[in-house]
Amino acid sequence: MLTATVIGDVVASRRAGDRPALHERLTGLLDTINDRCSPTTPLRITVGDEFQGAFATVGQALQASLRLRLGLLPEHDVRHGLGWGEVSVLQEDPRVEDGPGWWVARDAIHEVQRAQEHAGSRYRRTVFRIAADTAGPDQDLVEAALVLRDEAVGALGERSLSILRGLLEGHTQRELADTLGITPSAVSQRVRADGLSALVAADLNLGRVS
Repeated sequence: MLTATVIGDVVASRRAGDRPALHERLTGLLDTINDRCSPTTPLRITVGDEFQGAFATVGQALQASLRLRLGLLPEHDVRHGLGWGEVSVLQEDPRVEDGPGWWVARDAIHEVQRAQEHAGSRYRRTVFRIAADTAGPDQDLVEAALVLRDEAVGALGERSLSILRGLLEGHTQRELADTLGITPSAVSQRVRADGLSALVAADLNLGRVS
């Protein structure tokens, strides 16, 4: 079955001052994303700070990866390898999956790790790969969108991250102003200056990728 696979881990988690607290926060975030994004295989921690999950469409995986990153920033960051390909179930309890869909996701997260070793690519947090001889979305176009998304999100400050999270959850700028204790004008200025509306629009469009 063609499946969108997600492999992620927390960047530099070994340097976290309170690893149990980070683990608890990551676990809660994965539960939240599972409730909101309806993965075909729920996101779960596999070992240490690495997690995996699968979705019916590439668009769902793309949206989940953004929300996972936003859920930990600015204190922690995550990187993701996203794949699209055939996945088979080897065992149900506990669930064990295999296949090209997972192999390319693993290749993708390794590519993110390699990119971070080069000064010009340290902003990369998400890479998407399609298994060989597999029909799917245009890999290069998805990659282009991810390059821009990673760069834009990585440049946001704490207040703008909070506003972006709220906008993606469907809150209005006025509601966010009340929640954050700032003026609607201040929210509007952040939205314009940091291109938050563009990020929301891009997320909406990426969510339609099948």
